[in-house]
Amino acid sequence: MAESVLQDGKIFIGKSTKSEYLQLKLANRHGLITGATGTGKTVTLQNLAEGFSSAGVPVFAADIKGDLCGLAAVGKEKGFIAKRSKVVGLENDFQYRAFPCVFWDVFGELGHPIRATPLDMGPLLLARMLELNDVQEGVLNIAFRVAADEKMPILDMKDVRALIVSVAERSKEISKKYGNVATASVGAIQRRLLVLEDQGGDLFFGEPALDIQDFMRVAPDGRGVINILAADQLMQKPRLYATFLLWMLTRLWQTMPEVGDLDKPKLVYFFDEAHLLFDGAPSALLDQIEQIARLIRSKGVGVYFITQNPLDVPDTVSAQLGNRIQHALRAYTPREQKAVRAAATTFRQNPDLDTEEVIKELEVGEALVSMLENKGEPSIVQRTLIRPPESQIGPLTSDERRGVIEYSPFYGKYEDVIDRESAHEILKKRTDAAAKAAAEQAAREAKERGEEAEADAGGGSWTDVIMGGPKPRSRRRSRGRRRQGMGDMIGRELQRSISRTIASTIKRTIMNSLGGRR
Repeated sequence: MAESVLQDGKIFIGKSTKSEYLQLKLANRHGLITGATGTGKTVTLQNLAEGFSSAGVPVFAADIKGDLCGLAAVGKEKGFIAKRSKVVGLENDFQYRAFPCVFWDVFGELGHPIRATPLDMGPLLLARMLELNDVQEGVLNIAFRVAADEKMPILDMKDVRALIVSVAERSKEISKKYGNVATASVGAIQRRLLVLEDQGGDLFFGEPALDIQDFMRVAPDGRGVINILAADQLMQKPRLYATFLLWMLTRLWQTMPEVGDLDKPKLVYFFDEAHLLFDGAPSALLDQIEQIARLIRSKGVGVYFITQNPLDVPDTVSAQLGNRIQHALRAYTPREQKAVRAAATTFRQNPDLDTEEVIKELEVGEALVSMLENKGEPSIVQRTLIRPPESQIGPLTSDERRGVIEYSPFYGKYEDVIDRESAHEILKKRTDAAAKAAAEQAAREAKERGEEAEADAGGGSWTDVIMGGPKPRSRRRSRGRRRQGMGDMIGRELQRSISRTIASTIKRTIMNSLGGRR
């Protein structure tokens, strides 16, 4: 195992007045990587991913710009990399190498498809994804409750649609048990579902759903597998991106067992563009994020938020992030100046540094670093030159990416969609059965009306026939009348035909006689 990445249970980050490390036994205490665009956050993330992988720790990270996939390729020798490795003291131990990676993609184009069911996501996260208000979220909660009570699985988008329609049609019945179902809210939810489908939500919802344990693999050589989510297209739908990553984090929290503090994490989760998670988030969602951040470390999971501005992360969550790397910030506007001051005050101060000024002076590839040490206290902040990565800086070619995908142990597991019976099919069967029953009832009523009409039309004297038929009489329902056979019906029709012919002949004779007399 290369000393340039891992040293005595510590990940080498870079060089300040001393070597800066992240201790693996404290890595599940979470972290924060911040800095303006173009200051080196992606390379820092790449370095940490390499370090965790070398330690046998699986990693999940979202690839926002498409550069992070370079982890799967051997780094290319470049002058600035050689210079940087020498400055940080790695000229003798540095080696270029690739790392074991698995590529994922919600849209199934640049990696294995990732799917979830609406049932797994739950109404809270789904309402967040659909941008519903409180009243609309209440209707969605009712729909999920009805589905649970009536044993109807919600596995894809058409299940959600069918369920919302069913709740609207049964609103009077449902309102008595679950609460009011507003027609306007139903319409709003349906419109939001259409928007989500246009954004690719129909590709995300379905089966086979992701097995979260597939993120926990270790390669045959003992290194942790780095799971990379292709997020450049997903970022065009920011609400879908943020909710999706939060869903995965929630699944980890819900499914992994309690393990307490370990010598190294079981998984490290990098949440890039974290501000998208918190922008406009309702209080219930913020409470859930805070709870996850506080408790998931006992599951052996470390969470690292990456964002531009430290103010993007609420204080209740930021307080849980002990390992911090701060790249340069700009301070042109009052809000930016406030962000610089806020970032400076989060560090354990170094008497030899004016932290607030240094944040504005940092060069690309430099950062202020403060890591947890000893029993969990933060180290004094240091101005640090970040080490260069051993893997490739920059994206793979299309052919290189395709090779990694087809070599993956999950190739073929998630590619084909499964469509089993769920809420949509169950509700369709109910509708079809109700329509069939209604048709049979209508047929029975029509038959009864036909028999009554036949009974009223039968019989009459020859005088009635000659004078134009019997006088109208009141209709009577003929209940219990014996069904007629085909022979009876033919005989009755024949009798009526003969009667009409005789009547016609008699009428002509009488009229001719009267005419001759005139």
